[in-house]
Amino acid sequence: MFVRRLSVQRVDPEGGHHACPVRWIDNFAMRNFTNDAVFDDTLPAGDGLLEAGLRVPLDRLQPAMEDWFRRKGYLKPEERLEVLEQHSAGFGEERQG
Repeated sequence: MFVRRLSVQRVDPEGGHHACPVRWIDNFAMRNFTNDAVFDDTLPAGDGLLEAGLRVPLDRLQPAMEDWFRRKGYLKPEERLEVLEQHSAGFGEERQG
């Protein structure tokens, strides 16, 4: 639906990447929780996938999602979140982790 496709991965302490469950992403994407209109142009697309419009700034999205996931208890203190834009050649490809 949106122009950009983003990978949303939980990174464990050993550096392993794991697709965040779509229910986590969907929970963040509901505006009544984030209360930030800049993230309105997002749509959960599956485990580890978020579609977004061009006006969604990745430099704000990643820390906002990580903060929300920590407050919900989804991320452990030693884990981090990685949000990366997939390029059109990468659509449909899975990250090996």
